[in-house]
Amino acid sequence: MIWWIVSIGVLLAVVVFAAALQNRLASARVKVEGAFSQIDVQLARRHDLVPRLVETVRAAMSHERETLERVTLARTRAAESLAAASADRPGDLAASEKALGEAVGVLVARVESYPELRSHENVLALQEELVTTENRVAFARHAYNDAVVRLNELRSTFPTNVVAGVLSYQAGELLDWPDRSIADAPALDFDRESAS
Repeated sequence: MIWWIVSIGVLLAVVVFAAALQNRLASARVKVEGAFSQIDVQLARRHDLVPRLVETVRAAMSHERETLERVTLARTRAAESLAAASADRPGDLAASEKALGEAVGVLVARVESYPELRSHENVLALQEELVTTENRVAFARHAYNDAVVRLNELRSTFPTNVVAGVLSYQAGELLDWPDRSIADAPALDFDRESAS
């Protein structure tokens, strides 16, 4: 009779221990998803700023049609990629965000050659919003990567790895842009005097 009580006690302890480990894994997964949602919010904000920038400079840069179209197309592709992305597959964002960053960088460089735009109040306000948004994107990406690292640590350490394997917890994917064009704020120098 005693061995039945001991067996049930051991079995109950194993179940409670496994449930505690599963809760840690579930909590880590929720943190990854929450951190990804912050990236989603900041990239959506960034995507909303780009058309405003294009519209603000369109009249003064009418003969830069190709540049404006490239930015618009890159923004559309980035927004579509963001809509399809998830915390499980964040890497899909990298290429489209890189292309958008490069297109905006070209636009900003072209704006530099228009003195009337460099001192335009709306362009200056958009400059500040872009810089702030780029910083927020970088911060959100850092928080997301921290959450992924924590989840992956839990998945790979004993005894949590046993529970993760049984419950099919997948490793998180770090969000790493191929180059620094997104993580770095665009170089917008409107205060520099024009060389006329």
